Amino acid sequence: MSPAPSPPPDARDTTTASGPGATAGPRALSGSEVPGGSDAPAEAVAVGPRTFIRHYRLDDAAQYTALAGESTLLHRPWLFPPRTEADYLAYARRLLEDPTRAGYLVCDRADGRIAGFININNIVEGAFLSGALGYGAFAHAAGRGLMTEGLGLVVRRAFGPLGLHRLEANIQPRNQASIALVRRLGFRLEGFSPDFLFIDGAWRDHERWAITAETELRVPRAVTGAGKRY
Repeated sequence: MSPAPSPPPDARDTTTASGPGATAGPRALSGSEVPGGSDAPAEAVAVGPRTFIRHYRLDDAAQYTALAGESTLLHRPWLFPPRTEADYLAYARRLLEDPTRAGYLVCDRADGRIAGFININNIVEGAFLSGALGYGAFAHAAGRGLMTEGLGLVVRRAFGPLGLHRLEANIQPRNQASIALVRRLGFRLEGFSPDFLFIDGAWRDHERWAITAETELRVPRAVTGAGKRY
């Protein structure tokens, strides 16, 4: 996935599938900057018409694990997000503290509820400027277009404040919902990797889908604001 030595993507971050750049200092979004109103919280780092993205918080444990438990049928056999408080806290701390990862929660602007998650793993600097995506929707948000908008927000942030050039999503061929998601946004199929990731007790084949900063992203441009490091 990357030529630099970095740990393999956490299988729990992959829907199937499976970084750097300086940001401006913390800044809250003003009401005039938020499309359609001022209902996005100051912690939002990017805002779309229906969703906003923000960083993980340790106090999200109860909501996140409850949603993960409700979404087991949707996630299996592709995705294994943390379902206990202890597992969530370890998972969130890695995303908050590891400079080679950037984690975002996609939230519904209607009620602030977490709709899904999108993580950029294995961020590599230097000449590569790339990261590997891991993402998943929760059951109550599936099929509503929230993750399409949320992933568009993350891609724009990656190619803007984070300074990345390329994002890759590694997706099992039978996971058609995940393939449809990245295809909608303009990701291209780059190749096929047999026995690529160890998921659910076996080495799984994956297709490699990617997008670069030069690619036209097929979602409306959204207002973005800078949060902490990632």
